[in-house]
Amino acid sequence: MNDSKIKLSADEWDELNFPRPEIQEFDRVVERAIGRRGFLGGALAFGSGAAVMGGEMLRGTTALARQTSRFAFEQLAPQTDGTIHVPEGYSWNVLVRWGDPLFSDAPAFDPAKGVPAEGADRVMGENTDGMELFNVSGREILVVNSEYTNNDVNLPHAADGTPASLDDVRTLQKLQGVTVMELREDEAGWSVVIDSPFNRRITHLTPMLIEGPAAGHDLLKTEADPTGTQSLGTFNNCGSGRTPWGTYLTCEENFNGYFGATAGLPEDAVVAAGFKRYGVNEKGSGYNYHAFDARFDVSKNPNEPHRAGYIVEIDPTDAASTPVKRTALGRFKHENAASAVAPDGRVVVYLGDDERGEFMYKWVSRDVYTPGGDTSTLLSEGQLHVAVFNDDMTGEWVALTPEATGMSAAEIAIFTRTAGSKVGATTMDRPEWIAVNPTSPEAYCCLTNNSRRGALTDSGAVRTNAGGDPMTVNAPNPRELNNYGQIVRWRPRGGDHAAASFEWDLYVMAGNPSVHAEGPYAGTANINAGNLFNSPDGMQIDSTGLIWIQTDGDDSNEGDFAGMGNNQMLAGDPATGEIRRFLTGPNGSEVTGLTWSSDKRTMFVGIQHPGAPFPDGEGSLPRSAVVAVKRNDNALVG
Repeated sequence: MNDSKIKLSADEWDELNFPRPEIQEFDRVVERAIGRRGFLGGALAFGSGAAVMGGEMLRGTTALARQTSRFAFEQLAPQTDGTIHVPEGYSWNVLVRWGDPLFSDAPAFDPAKGVPAEGADRVMGENTDGMELFNVSGREILVVNSEYTNNDVNLPHAADGTPASLDDVRTLQKLQGVTVMELREDEAGWSVVIDSPFNRRITHLTPMLIEGPAAGHDLLKTEADPTGTQSLGTFNNCGSGRTPWGTYLTCEENFNGYFGATAGLPEDAVVAAGFKRYGVNEKGSGYNYHAFDARFDVSKNPNEPHRAGYIVEIDPTDAASTPVKRTALGRFKHENAASAVAPDGRVVVYLGDDERGEFMYKWVSRDVYTPGGDTSTLLSEGQLHVAVFNDDMTGEWVALTPEATGMSAAEIAIFTRTAGSKVGATTMDRPEWIAVNPTSPEAYCCLTNNSRRGALTDSGAVRTNAGGDPMTVNAPNPRELNNYGQIVRWRPRGGDHAAASFEWDLYVMAGNPSVHAEGPYAGTANINAGNLFNSPDGMQIDSTGLIWIQTDGDDSNEGDFAGMGNNQMLAGDPATGEIRRFLTGPNGSEVTGLTWSSDKRTMFVGIQHPGAPFPDGEGSLPRSAVVAVKRNDNALVG
């Protein structure tokens, strides 16, 4: 996510405002790093950056040349222009863009100014991200996140896009959150059903319920809600997920940037420590909410940030339902939520914390899922775990219990990052989207990048995450100054996603063998001059087991990134390791969010923050959009 006000990534903003501390016992840290490098050096001896993989993956890569491809398309060449490209035999059309109406009383979109504050919550939100499609009694319901706003575009009258009034703040608050809309396909293609009873906007002002171990805790109580069980709004909605019982999970990511202080930060030690770990500071990240809306002024409401950073469950079948913040699934910068049902019927949800050096988590419900049965406890009663990856290609899910952490259940839910640090969780290279393979008991996580891994401070100490955990190289994150990213894969013991242990390998390490002839920055053996990419971010696995990888990285097409072109979507075959480019986005954009129509003949893809005047052309503002991709013969696409 790039905030247009400050022109920095969320990680860069955190680094600027919260420079990571130096760690102690530096000699001990170096010794440990060298030991790990020794292990990695043996693995990397296969050449061309071919590994840090298990033997099975190496065999799969070798098999690439002798197996018939499952892909129904020829690889698309990289592109650098301002539009979308798909392979021959496929076509795309815009389904909905920022500012398009959901209701007949919605304001008209102004190509030069966008939408006014009045009615901004009656249109499609800005900067689309995660999405899911639900079939409700034969009707297609698409739910889409709107992660953040381009302030200078939304507020052209305001200096540098900084809100200068409460009306400005309200405009931004209404354009973010979640859009629920009914779709229809006819001879003219796909469109939004205006005034459908399913249509709704969920914004920074929508009433929410707070549920789970943190609900009612003193740290969640405010003057407006002395019970600590209700709140307004869901924030920085990045990735998504769906439950087996048909509800939508939206994920609050970089929530910290919406808060600021008009009269200094709180002095309470617990609150101050939490602000530091989660990146809450006096200035915020350019939204300036705190100057006009006291709810976001931590000088007045220090507990308000504790009410953000959760998974929020939304019922797409009922536009009058109240979204629920599920605190049992932890509070951090959630990327997405990937669900599975264990053999014994318990519900498992995998979760990534998208910040450099943060952790991967897993929720396991106490009760079992029964279709048509009671689901009220499945995201509130159970156990949250954090991942520890070992150098021998094994790993454990460590339960975040009061006994293990020395924290209460409510404190674990509110300060989940601290709990992960206390049990020695593995620091990861920005764990973003996680996907569970529906055809095999395995899961994958995009580790987007980490330019701070292995970097040193001015005094020579290793960089750490916000909690002081050193970001030295480790087996699943084997590269210092990692600007390319990788995808880690794990298989739970016994094929049971609820199991406490797993085996893992790396499905792919992105790289550039055209620039780095050999070594880890060349990437793994399934990377070649034809399918170059960097910063894997979004990810879904279709009903056939193909992995669809979306990128949010450097699209300069220069230097280390030469030959990669714009951000893109690729398809991967986990059986062979083969990866092919399928779609390229407009320059400046992130390709993010993917789902399919119920008949699997249409693929819906999100395009966020295009740099060109996409999709309406010259004279119009760039508009994030969801596009519909189909095969020209109307065959299945996923």
